[in-house]
Amino acid sequence: MVELARLSAITKSFGGIHALRGVDFDVRAGEVHALLGENGAGKSTLMRVLGGELQPTSGTVSLGHEAVTLRDPREARARGIAVIHQELALAPDLTVAENIFLGELPGVISWGALKARARELLDRLGFAIDPGRTVGSLAVAHQQVVEIAKALAREVRIIIFDEPTAVLSAQDAERLHGIIADLKRHGVGVVYISHRLDEVMRIADRMTVMKDGQLVGTVDAAGITIDGLIRMMVGRPLAAMFPEKGRRALGETLLEAKNLRRGAKVRGVSFTVRAGEVVGLGGLVGAGRTEVARLIFGADRLESGEVSLRGKPVRFASPRDAVANGIGLVPEDRKHEGVVLDNAIRINSTMARMGAVTGPLGFLRRGREKTMVEDLGRSLRLKSAGVDAPVSSLSGGNQQKVVLAKWFHAEGDVIILDEPTRGVDVGAKTEIYALVDKLATAGKAVLVISSEHQELFGLCDRVLVMGEGELRGELLPDRYSEENLLSLAMIRPVAAAAQSNQGVEP
Repeated sequence: MVELARLSAITKSFGGIHALRGVDFDVRAGEVHALLGENGAGKSTLMRVLGGELQPTSGTVSLGHEAVTLRDPREARARGIAVIHQELALAPDLTVAENIFLGELPGVISWGALKARARELLDRLGFAIDPGRTVGSLAVAHQQVVEIAKALAREVRIIIFDEPTAVLSAQDAERLHGIIADLKRHGVGVVYISHRLDEVMRIADRMTVMKDGQLVGTVDAAGITIDGLIRMMVGRPLAAMFPEKGRRALGETLLEAKNLRRGAKVRGVSFTVRAGEVVGLGGLVGAGRTEVARLIFGADRLESGEVSLRGKPVRFASPRDAVANGIGLVPEDRKHEGVVLDNAIRINSTMARMGAVTGPLGFLRRGREKTMVEDLGRSLRLKSAGVDAPVSSLSGGNQQKVVLAKWFHAEGDVIILDEPTRGVDVGAKTEIYALVDKLATAGKAVLVISSEHQELFGLCDRVLVMGEGELRGELLPDRYSEENLLSLAMIRPVAAAAQSNQGVEP
């Protein structure tokens, strides 16, 4: 393959901190080269060097065997290098066409010609997006397509994707992978940064692993397993990431859902979770798992059915009622629903039970608050600049720990975790798994929703499987396998299908 770019012995220091230490990396035409490692490994810093955002302290950047100096992102783009960041760099109030050609608009604009050029690019990517729509009105997946079209408008030779599927559904992720396959066919070199090792194994040709700013190694995808990759990243195999099961004593039934219904999304769902138990909720995206969590938490209103806590029926008008009754929810979208990003760690950690840090007259007891949050931070191994640091300054894994800190502090009996490790690196996942086990060991009832099947199998005492709003079945550890889970999720029971065909809802 033709070599498009090579980074040789790249070092980058910020004051006395060495973010990169002599790293080698190359990109070839028509390949996907995955860049892997825990948060803080140096992946994004290395790609910021290739994208012209940072200049190396030492080392060489070569494009087509020619040593170059990329002074800024504009110069990198002029040489055919595009970066698709996890936080998309689009102007939400401008149209799709304006965003695609932003920075290249002539003095006199032919809007018809501009939209036609934009439509050609979008059609090439296989998306029927109106070039005249404002970007802010688009779904996240379509905004990402606009970002890719923006790169293609400039004759891209190398395109860098930084966690591109972190906020996408499984279906949208598959469509993105189709776009990447098409880019490969056109000779584009793709650098792919992701914590989702299963998708990396499917689409990458080569993989480079970094740790603590250094190169661990580069391997061909055909010659390594997920276990092998995890060993390169953290020094231990996949099985060692999960707590040992079977140690906890199970107590009384804390949570019971009886025949929960809400439209076509939740149709007669019933299950129980006992004290000290971790129960998984599996299935495909759109199966109704998140909707069940929202019904239990009072975020959506039940059409029929009943939620019971310790055998007593409860009905919540809002999440506030659920929290008051001892239920906590770690939502799928932590940035918008789990934390207040601009607020301090201490505020986010105590907001679910303010009474513990206020006096008789309602005034905040700062010293008590600081001590409690620092204790929480130590127990959760939270890495931060201090309790007054904004949550936005933390990595994804540490942001998730702040959400968990909130529910540890709230001291409820039932904790629901919806995609608890989405967008989190392998090392942070291991720590979060230990925290889930800690909650269960403390006698909490824990319900885990996850699209990562190995996560469910490694973490849960049993797994309930949903499909099309229904509970399709249960898997115990001796039947854990992707085949069994997908079989339940995708194949509707004959009896239920027959009832539905007769117009009777199962």
